[in-house]
Amino acid sequence: MSEREHIDVERGTLRGRSFRFVRWLLLGSFRALIGLQVEGIERVPRSGPLLVVCNHLHNADPVLISVGFPRPLHFMAKKELFRVPIIGPLIRRVGAFPVDRGKPDRAAIRRAEATLRAGIAVGMFPEGTRSRTGGLARPYPGAGLLALRSDVRIVPVVIRGSERLPLNGAKGRRPSGPKRRGVLIKIGEPFTIDREEAGVKITAEVASARMMAELAKLLPLSYQGVFAPEGEKASPGATGESD
Repeated sequence: MSEREHIDVERGTLRGRSFRFVRWLLLGSFRALIGLQVEGIERVPRSGPLLVVCNHLHNADPVLISVGFPRPLHFMAKKELFRVPIIGPLIRRVGAFPVDRGKPDRAAIRRAEATLRAGIAVGMFPEGTRSRTGGLARPYPGAGLLALRSDVRIVPVVIRGSERLPLNGAKGRRPSGPKRRGVLIKIGEPFTIDREEAGVKITAEVASARMMAELAKLLPLSYQGVFAPEGEKASPGATGESD
């Protein structure tokens, strides 16, 4: 990768001491305001490219997860978010870049690949949009395609409780049932996906589904959605916290 490409993916984003200070400041603020908790930080590799895959419940998830993650994390986020006051400018500063979900966005994929080549963590929501029920939905193949093309470590990250925050737009939903206190971000063990198994190439669809299965392992049954074990699927919108 050329030096020019490396400068482009980092331009205008927080790095080094500035990143650590702003993260410390925002992490303290979110802990006080919304009860943000982060588990599993020790599982994040300290260096090298990472593909971070997450479930998606609220418009603010890219900000919350970026603040909870201990390294600069550049999210591929829907282009509409960049027009939202406060959220738009903030996610740009933490490295987010837009994707057009209405069509195959080759520019977004190229940007993600360049970011990974620069040794930076890239964040993606394989579902492509916020969950209407709080549970996991079927993913799009984009995250799987990027993982197979880039051959990098994948870090599963889940968020719970953000669906109850305000300002989530008309699509947002606050599921019924017992409320958990605050917002929890949980980081799982890194894993990889081989491009072939027993001589058979792994498709992008299969790779994305495997990512979702790893996310489901980190979530209570009520958040597992279509990836809950057969016969144990929770009712839509249920929010029981049985870990």
